[in-house]
Amino acid sequence: MDTTTLLEAAARGDQAAWDALVDRYASLLWSIARAHRLSDADAADAVQTTWLKLVENLGRIKDPERLPGWLATTARHECLRQIRRACRERPTDDEVWQSEPAPGAAVDAALLLDERDATLWQALEKLSDQCRQLLRVLMATPPPSYAEVSAALDIPVGSIGPTRQRCLGRLRERAGQAGLGTEDRT
Repeated sequence: MDTTTLLEAAARGDQAAWDALVDRYASLLWSIARAHRLSDADAADAVQTTWLKLVENLGRIKDPERLPGWLATTARHECLRQIRRACRERPTDDEVWQSEPAPGAAVDAALLLDERDATLWQALEKLSDQCRQLLRVLMATPPPSYAEVSAALDIPVGSIGPTRQRCLGRLRERAGQAGLGTEDRT
């Protein structure tokens, strides 16, 4: 059968015509893939994609006698696409990616920490002046002694601990209302 008859029959769904086309031109496609020095898998992909493109374009082939040129050009394009793809990809062992944790902190860790801190500062600003002052003084680095806090804020040493607890409770409540949970507490 000539190429025109085979293409028309293949377009109608004739499996025997399709098989004849594949038998006639498979060696051409494989020789092009081998000439591009593709791996076996990449060569097979290029050849299969060329056949797929022929199936997609069966009804559009205007000059069936030029089919070998069309197939060769399509196969070359597919081989070049495989080469470009291979340059972008770096194969690796999947087990390495699955077993090793990502190095360093999560990408958004700093952003989440900043958002949490901003929300905490907003919650702190909603507390009474006495609580804000006490908590700010106690957050100093290095932490001051209770005697130093007592002298700075004019609070009896014995009431610093209980006042601190009440202020932290209010801060925790305000932070919870702002959407910060207590799941990070130990």
